[in-house]
Amino acid sequence: MPVIIKTNSFNVYFSLLSPKEQKQTIKALRFLAENPRHPLLQTHKLEGTVFIEAYANMDIRIIFERTSDTIVLRAVGHHDILKNL
Repeated sequence: MPVIIKTNSFNVYFSLLSPKEQKQTIKALRFLAENPRHPLLQTHKLEGTVFIEAYANMDIRIIFERTSDTIVLRAVGHHDILKNL
């Protein structure tokens, strides 16, 4: 199971989510830790970047980087969160 590192920016973005969105994000992070290719996450690389995107729900995105044994969480938020990267 990979090591998951939450950056300060991820924590700030997470704190801005509603309680329901935070709960959905935590569930998605469990899936991500167990199986980053879980179909519900719809994980895919963001074209032209080093970042990978996963879905916590239809609107909330989790942005991260991955090495063989580490997942670094960079941001989480509504679809427009990508504009901040």
